[in-house]
Formats: sequence, C-alpha cells, structure tokens
Amino acid sequence: MASANAQGRPKTIDSHLHIWASPQEAADKYPYFPGQEPTLPGHLDFLLQCMEEASVEGALIVQPINHKFDHSLVTSVLKKHPTKFVGCCLANPAENGTGVKQLEDLILKDGYRAVRFNPYLWPSGQQMTNEVGKAMFSRAGELGVPVGFMCMKGLNLHISEITELCTEFPSTAVLLDHLAFCKPPLNDEEKLAFSELLKLSRFPQVYVKFSALFRVSRMSSPCLDLVPLLAEVVSNFGANRVMWGSDFPYVVPESGYKGAKEATCLIASQASLSSSEVEWIMGKTVMQLFQGQWLP
Repeated sequence: MASANAQGRPKTIDSHLHIWASPQEAADKYPYFPGQEPTLPGHLDFLLQCMEEASVEGALIVQPINHKFDHSLVTSVLKKHPTKFVGCCLANPAENGTGVKQLEDLILKDGYRAVRFNPYLWPSGQQMTNEVGKAMFSRAGELGVPVGFMCMKGLNLHISEITELCTEFPSTAVLLDHLAFCKPPLNDEEKLAFSELLKLSRFPQVYVKFSALFRVSRMSSPCLDLVPLLAEVVSNFGANRVMWGSDFPYVVPESGYKGAKEATCLIASQASLSSSEVEWIMGKTVMQLFQGQWLP
C-alpha cells in the first residue's frame, strides 16, 4: 500500500541542507578543507535517519564550506541516491575565470542542478557583479540552473548586486537562502532590508527559502516571531515561490530536524495560510523548480 500513501499525501522536500564527511570518511577519502573542520556530525547516515523520522522524502544538498570547492563527497551521495537528492554546487569566483568551466562540469558531468553564490568568497574588493560573477550567473541561466544567494552579513550589503544580476539576466532563476537573512525588523535598517526582500518579488525569477529559521528568528523554536514575515512573503511572492528548508545539520541542536519541519507547519497555520499554500511551501515549489525530480 506504499504507493497509495505516496499518491495520497503530498511529498515533503527540504530545499536546503548540507552534508559533510564523517571524521572516518574525511581521513579515508573526503578530506575537510583546512581550517573548515566541522563541529557537528553531518554525515549521510545521520541525515537519512533524520529525514526518515520526519517523513521528508527528498532534499536539495548545498555544497558545504567544509569541503569548499571539492565536491567529491556530495557528488558520491548524488550518485548513490539519484531519486532522493539534488545537488547545489558552490560557485568558485577565482579571478582567473576557471569557475565558469568548473560550474559547467559540475552541472553537465556530475548532474548538479543549482549553484550557490557566497559573496564572501569573492576576491577582496570585488562584487558578485564582476566579470566572473556575471559569466557564471549568465551560464547558470543558459543551463537552466537556479543561483542561490547567501547574504549572511545582511541583504542591504548585496541587494544592489542581486538586483543588477536579475535585471541583466532575467532567465536565471534565483533562490534567496534563509529569508535573505532578514530578521523580524526592530529598527529602520532591518525594516529597509525586509522591504527590499519583498520588492524582489517584482522579478518573476526570484524564489525565497523559508529556511534555517533559527538563523533569522529572535526566539527559540518554533520561532513564532516569523509568522508575520512568512505571511508577508507569501502575500508578495505567492506560495509557489516560497520553499521550506531545514539547514541540517546546523538545525539539529536548535530544534531537532523533525522539530524544524513541525515549526514551519505551525508558523504557516498561524499565518493563516491555506492547506494548498502549505503544500507549495513544504514541497511543491521545489519540485516544480527541479522538474523531473522526486516524482510520485
């Protein structure tokens, strides 16, 4: 009867998590990048156990900084579980432009279907709108691959770059990780950042990840101060451009993995979202973005 259940209940897909080698795997085959050794367990078996407990059927794995530009561990997991996971590679903004070729290889040879722009990896004084950044962003669009932005130090720092890239390359889909790091606003600067996030809804290619709630909330789980933010994001973007993500394994000590999923459902119900809107946020949006993946 498993198939009937699969038909009957919409799938839950996690749009944002990380995995890295266990210490044993790191010693044997998949070394950590020096200075980026993880402080938490984030190996595949632990993730699979968490997903099973929480009834989460699939996920987008974002290449972790712990392995930097060495994608071999994540690639091995994508090959092992092709129907469960999609890969998001990490853009290499090296000034010599080799990142464009690396991006093409990861997408065309290794099957990655998204790419992450981390602005803090760009050479000092350079922006994501430099020649290399534009080349990678434009190529991602040509290959039908969305670009995720990590604005950890605040959206206000990066909004002009994101706006310029969206304007110049309208065919590249954009994912804003973790609500673009907008916290419930307490001052004018934070209000401005959140209003800039909402204004990005004018670009049809922009999607918002309602992910890593513990990073943007000022409260402990279930992070109910995010209720009005989710309501506004959905009313501006539509639920079909919003997607839940856990930020495993960082979320585990905060709320537990299953707790992260439950918190999101609770926030959505308190934001008076319809069951259809919740279905979009919990899986349909990311399934539509990566068509052909996670089929029933």
